[in-house]
Amino acid sequence: MSNTSSISYAFFGTGALAESVLASLVRNGYPPALVVTKPDAPQGRHMTLTPPHIKVWAELQGIPVYQPESLRELPDTSPLHTQQFDVFIVASYGKIIPEKLLAIPKHGTLNVHPSLLPLYRGASPIESVLLDGHMTTGVTIMKLDEEVDHGPILIQNAFMIDANATAGTLEVACGQLGGDLLSNVLESYIAKNLIPKEQDHTKATYCKKIEKSMGEISLTESADVVRRKFRAFTPWPSLYFFYPHHGTTIRVKITGVDLTSYTLGDATVQDIILTVIPEGKKEISWEDFKRGYMN
Repeated sequence: MSNTSSISYAFFGTGALAESVLASLVRNGYPPALVVTKPDAPQGRHMTLTPPHIKVWAELQGIPVYQPESLRELPDTSPLHTQQFDVFIVASYGKIIPEKLLAIPKHGTLNVHPSLLPLYRGASPIESVLLDGHMTTGVTIMKLDEEVDHGPILIQNAFMIDANATAGTLEVACGQLGGDLLSNVLESYIAKNLIPKEQDHTKATYCKKIEKSMGEISLTESADVVRRKFRAFTPWPSLYFFYPHHGTTIRVKITGVDLTSYTLGDATVQDIILTVIPEGKKEISWEDFKRGYMN
């Protein structure tokens, strides 16, 4: 699309999915009038106050950025109230958007959800589809309502998951597809030529929030289960195990796993680990770890 659209929208998002969605929208001629993202946050060993990547990108493009701590009690002077928007677009924003805000734009609020709704409603659709070992997933464009991932659907597309995909790479792929899907339907939706279709709520499934502790495994777990976990928990929270060493217990991070070689049904994680990082050390091969720590 060579021309820039006249549709005015505020984009809510933080993280890789949001970045990919927005990049695709802009590439297709749909730049936002405003980007709403989380506040700058301390990061790294020195806890340096760091802006979200999407803020840095937007400011380089000359796009205004708004970073409220919460959306629950916004002042009437906020840009969400003082500017005129046709629609809001949300992609992994990470904060609750009150119902009164959803209705501010003339055509409501649209959401990019990285699953084939009503499947995998909730906080971790990408990780959960990998944990469950599915070969396909998809992206849904829906209209937000007051319930989580419950609103009517504008469009959704399925695709095959790459055999080596992790949550990190799959998130980017879903974002790119989501931005393209939005670009294809925005004009029709605004013109009321596309009527969202109610979800079949009887088929809804749900996924829970990923916790850091979920990355812990034992060295007796099956190769198939650990492959799923490695893909789902890369880049975060990553896989690790605890191992006794010189009278103490060290934490060992698993950084590489053979995702594709055929393994027998009784194979364990020890048959597929490639590289690890022992606590306080640099990355080493699994063979070196066994020689240095397990003998």
